[in-house]
Amino acid sequence: MSGRLQGQVVLLTGGASGLGLAIVERFVEEGARLGVMDRSTEGCAALQERFGSAVVCSPGDVRSWQDNERAVADTLAAFGRLDTVIGNAGIWDFNAFLADLPGESLAAAFDEMLQINVLGYIHLARASLAALTETRGSLIFTVSNAGFMPNGGGVLYTASKHAVVGLIRQMAYEFAPYVRVNGVAPGAMVTQLSGADSMGMADRVYPGDRIAARAEGFVPLGRMLETAEYASGFVFFADRRDNVPATGSVLNYDGGLLVRGMGPVPRGGDDLPHKLGL
Repeated sequence: MSGRLQGQVVLLTGGASGLGLAIVERFVEEGARLGVMDRSTEGCAALQERFGSAVVCSPGDVRSWQDNERAVADTLAAFGRLDTVIGNAGIWDFNAFLADLPGESLAAAFDEMLQINVLGYIHLARASLAALTETRGSLIFTVSNAGFMPNGGGVLYTASKHAVVGLIRQMAYEFAPYVRVNGVAPGAMVTQLSGADSMGMADRVYPGDRIAARAEGFVPLGRMLETAEYASGFVFFADRRDNVPATGSVLNYDGGLLVRGMGPVPRGGDDLPHKLGL
């Protein structure tokens, strides 16, 4: 039986690990061929070895316009077209509250977070726009529960994901009727999401196992969801049969976090005077 995405060509950023790798696995299963851009050359090599001719991987940094252009060109050279482009690469701020961030480091941290999480998506959309217009294809962006509610990250990450929701809506308007633009907003998962280098977090990894151990207490569905379980949301928006009415939409696909809210108490500033030395 052919998959839902049989014959489609997809380009994905951040596809060598975590949620991105789960999307690659599911899309290959559904019959798609994929171009992947990832900053890890080792990750790219592993993808090529595992998936063979179904995947072509271009090492690159989403902050670089030239790297995005090259990823699009490599995908078109390998497969001849583009049906769906997925912006997924991102970094986290490990719930760093503003009062915990030194004022002198804010500009660098802001620049890194917004360049990767927002400018990277803008670069990708612009680089792929002509190819997607030719096929009347679609753009899909990974958002987060932090795109809709506080405490899914700190002030910088939350700002970046709220910005992505705005990008989706504006691009959906600008690109209609030729290219549909949608987003998937996952909740917590066990993944390899890392932090900002400018914040000293480049070697830290999302504490998925620790969060999973207490997920029953804060995830309405009662457990930490797997990356593979989130991949189906991206399949839905990429499926040319099922996604026809959808543009400017964001699928809140978070295990119920949006209806529950985040945090053990209904405020985050109880210790603010202590942090500020008051």
